[in-house]
Amino acid sequence: MPDAPVLLVADDDPAVRQSLERTLAREGYQVILAPDGQAAAERLREGGVDLLLSDLRMPGLTGLELLREVRTAHPDVDVIMLTAFGTVEEAVAAMKDGAADFLTKPFQRAQLIRVIRKALERRELIAENRALQRRLDDLLAQGNVIGVSPTWRATIRLVEQVANSSATVLIHGESGTGKELLARAIHDRSQRRNGPFVAVNCAALPETLLESELFGYEKGAFTGAAARKEGRFELADGGTLFLDEVADLSPVTQPKILRVLQEGEFERLGGTKTSKVDVRIVAASNQDLAALVKEKRFREDLFYRLNVITITAPPLRERREDVSVLAQHFLRIYAAKNNRTLVGFSEDALRCFESYPWPGNVRELENVVERAVVLARGQTVEVGDLPDKVTARAIVLERPASGENAGESAEGVLRIRVGTPLAEVEQRMLEETLRMTRGNKTLTAKLLGIDPKTVFRKIKAAEEDEEETGGGEPDAERPGA
Repeated sequence: MPDAPVLLVADDDPAVRQSLERTLAREGYQVILAPDGQAAAERLREGGVDLLLSDLRMPGLTGLELLREVRTAHPDVDVIMLTAFGTVEEAVAAMKDGAADFLTKPFQRAQLIRVIRKALERRELIAENRALQRRLDDLLAQGNVIGVSPTWRATIRLVEQVANSSATVLIHGESGTGKELLARAIHDRSQRRNGPFVAVNCAALPETLLESELFGYEKGAFTGAAARKEGRFELADGGTLFLDEVADLSPVTQPKILRVLQEGEFERLGGTKTSKVDVRIVAASNQDLAALVKEKRFREDLFYRLNVITITAPPLRERREDVSVLAQHFLRIYAAKNNRTLVGFSEDALRCFESYPWPGNVRELENVVERAVVLARGQTVEVGDLPDKVTARAIVLERPASGENAGESAEGVLRIRVGTPLAEVEQRMLEETLRMTRGNKTLTAKLLGIDPKTVFRKIKAAEEDEEETGGGEPDAERPGA
C-alpha cells in the first residue's frame, strides 16, 4: 500500500503545532513539525514533503518568505497558509503568490481536513497528468501515431510491415478514425518518405473538378483554363497519393484511376500527350467497397487493384486505452491555441470520456476537448465543462465523506459506465469508499451497510487475485489505498 502523505507544519506556537499533529495523525497523515520558517525551509530541502501548512507570521523567515522559497525551489509542494483573524488581507496576498489555500484561526477540524484533501487531490491530479503528458511525449518522440491500446498497436505494426513495399494499400474505417494519419504513417516509414505526400478528398469535389485536380489540364481545355496546370498525380510523382473517400469516385473517373494504377500513365484534360508518373496509391473509404462492387456501383477491377493490402482503422470505442492519451494531446494543442494554462482533466472527466462510445471517433473527441478548453473555468477540465451527451451515459454515485464530514455534501462523483458488471461496480464502490475513509475499514463497512468482516474478506480476495496475476501495474484505488 502506498505511504501516507507527509505534511510539514510550520508554526511558532507550540500549542498550535501539537494540536495540528494530533488532528492530522488521527486522519492517517505523517506529520513533521517545524518551530519557525527557517526550520521548515531546511526540512523541505531534505525532500519527501507532500504539503506544507505554514503560519503567516513567524519570527525570522515569515510565512510569505517561506512561501516564495517553496514556489521557487519546491514547486511540487503546495502551501496552505494559517492566519489570524486580522491578517486575512495578507493571506489573500499569499494566494496571489501561489498558496493553494488559507485558513483563518481558529478553524474547525472538518474545515482543515477538507482543505488538506483538496490540496492533496490537486497534487495527485497534477502528477497523473504529468505522467500522461510524459507518456504522450514519448509516443511523439518515437514518431508514432498516438495510441497505446493493443488494437491500435497491432494496426501500427501492420503499417510498419507494409510501408516499405510498393503495394497499393486500402484503409477502411469509420469517419474520424484517423485514416489519413495512417496513410501518412505509411508514407513516412516508406522509401518514398523524402518525396511528396499529396492528399485528395474524392467526396469533396464534383466530378469535373476532381478530374482536373487529379490529372491537371492544358491551356484552353475549358472556360477559365488560362494556363496549363499540373494535377495531383504529377505533384505526387516520387511520393504517395492519398485518395480519401475513394468510394465516391464517379464511374467516369474510375477507369482513369485504374489506368494509372496499371500503366503508371495518364493524360491531362484537353491534352493528347501521355505523361508517366511514379506514384504509390493509398486509398481510404468508410464504405464497404466489396458491397458496392456487388451493387455495380464500383468497378470490380479497380477494387482489386486498390485492395492489395487492407488496413482497418479501429473505431475509438475499441481502443478505450487511447482516449485519455489522445485527450491530453488535444488539450495541449488547443490550450496553446487559446492561450490557456490547463494542467489536465479531473478523474471524473476522464471517466466520462472512457464511458462515452464516441460515434464520431477521434474527430469527435478532438471537438469535445477543444470545446472544454474554451469553457474550462479552472486549471483542470471538469465534468461540467463537457457536453451533456458525453456525461449522460455515466451512473453518478455520491462519494460519502469520512469522519466529521460524514454529514456534509461530498465533493466529486464516482462515475461508472452503463453496462459495467455488478461485481466490478461493487468492487469500485468498496475501493472508492476505502479511499475516501483513508483505509478505515470499520467506517467503510458502516457507510456501505455491510459487516466489517465482509470488507476484510473482499480486500484479502483482491490482494490474492493481484498476486496470482503478477501484480500488474500499481493501482491507486485498490482496497486500503
